[in-house]
Amino acid sequence: MATNEKTLNDLFHDTLKDIYYAEKQILKALPKMAKAAQAPELTAAFQKHLTETEGQIERLEKVFELIGKRPQGKPCEAILGILDEGKEIMEEFKGAVALDAGLVAGAQAVEHYEMARYGTLKTWATTLGLPEAAKLLDQTLQEETRTDQLLTQLGDRGLNKKAA
Repeated sequence: MATNEKTLNDLFHDTLKDIYYAEKQILKALPKMAKAAQAPELTAAFQKHLTETEGQIERLEKVFELIGKRPQGKPCEAILGILDEGKEIMEEFKGAVALDAGLVAGAQAVEHYEMARYGTLKTWATTLGLPEAAKLLDQTLQEETRTDQLLTQLGDRGLNKKAA
């Protein structure tokens, strides 16, 4: 066995840095998405999630504190790619009837990425005996799930039909 073998603690910390970076990038993207949205209810959803994201970053900082590490991000190519797709939608569909449907789809891609990360981190925190971290991560996971459900409802209630 190698003496520098990485453990679940290392993986937890590494993934925590990944989602911390991702949340910071999302925080920058949400105002642009809110501004681009045509439907007032979609603008409101993005603005609400902006406030939630600020709280999620604070919770992540608490998790870093719980494991004795300073809050630090690590570039996350996955979230950058997802956000770039969202930028393309905003540029290519600006003023089009399908813009809001595209924004919903792009935002749901972000939510699904976050839900996968937070679900994994919560499970690892539990495995590592970090119940307070697991609780904080679960709180964010629940917010991300509700945001995803809201976006689905907005699409189903008319944004997708309007785009057709």
